[in-house]
Amino acid sequence: MENENFQYQNRIDLSSLKITVDKIRAEIQKVIVGQDTAIDLLLTAILSDGHILIEGVPGVAKTIIAKLIAKCISAPFSRIQFTPDLMPSDVIGTSIFNEKTADFEFKKGPVFSHIVLIDEINRAPAKTQAALFEVMAERQITIDGTTQEFSRPFTIFATQNPVEQEGTYRLPEAQLDRFLFKIEINYPELQEEIEIIRKHNEMKTQNELDGIEPVVSAEEIVSYQNLIKSVHVEDSLIEYIAKIVTSTRTNANLYLGASPRASIAVLNASKAYAALHGKDFITPDDVKYIAPSVLKHRIILTPEREMEGLTPTMVVKQIVEGIEIPR
Repeated sequence: MENENFQYQNRIDLSSLKITVDKIRAEIQKVIVGQDTAIDLLLTAILSDGHILIEGVPGVAKTIIAKLIAKCISAPFSRIQFTPDLMPSDVIGTSIFNEKTADFEFKKGPVFSHIVLIDEINRAPAKTQAALFEVMAERQITIDGTTQEFSRPFTIFATQNPVEQEGTYRLPEAQLDRFLFKIEINYPELQEEIEIIRKHNEMKTQNELDGIEPVVSAEEIVSYQNLIKSVHVEDSLIEYIAKIVTSTRTNANLYLGASPRASIAVLNASKAYAALHGKDFITPDDVKYIAPSVLKHRIILTPEREMEGLTPTMVVKQIVEGIEIPR
């Protein structure tokens, strides 16, 4: 018992992180009813320095949740509404000739921020979506041979409507692979909807974001991101993650499996999720919880299985359940 206590005292201190996360949750719950899983995953993604694709039908608070989390972080925020006529330069910026200096100067676009909300990402054509590839993967953009670096933290929240297909452009696999999570926001239950209506009625003319206070700075988020890298991972769990991801490449239900980037994403997200709940080590349960949100948008079902009504989430859960849990 003494050895256990000694070991515990030498672990990383997550108390400040836990307090901050609880404060953010409390602020969000002033407006949002339910959606605890989505909020947990959004916070996990930010702490593991990842981007998030939020999917849901109109009116389920996809945009509001992203804006609430952004307001809880005292850092620059920008919102970009993707439309069919949006050009890459409208997002990343462009070089403008300066007559005084007789030289070109780069004018940064709205993507140069700490928290970026891209509304309806699948509304813009492929060339505009492709402009985000380097931004999302490397936190930099190369314009006219010059590399522009992004400041940390840098997180993209992107929303899309899964139902309406007219006037949309399907996200290519290369871009989907750059999102850490795909999160689905579903309709609320009856009691939750009653509470939503009640809260809206009580707000009267007040804007839903007016009462939200920033609780953490950009610098603190970066320090937490660095701290989470020290969360302990047993070798057996690294092997467990690898077995789950490689199994997607040999599964008969799948036409396309997940890449090694997915393995790293599961690892990083599991660390952040564990830290979010006050643990400085990950467990198989953390991996099992995180895996579907990391993998479901990185795999493609065979046409036959898709016609049978199978979903990527079902396949991932079957794969996870079929892998022996390390002891």
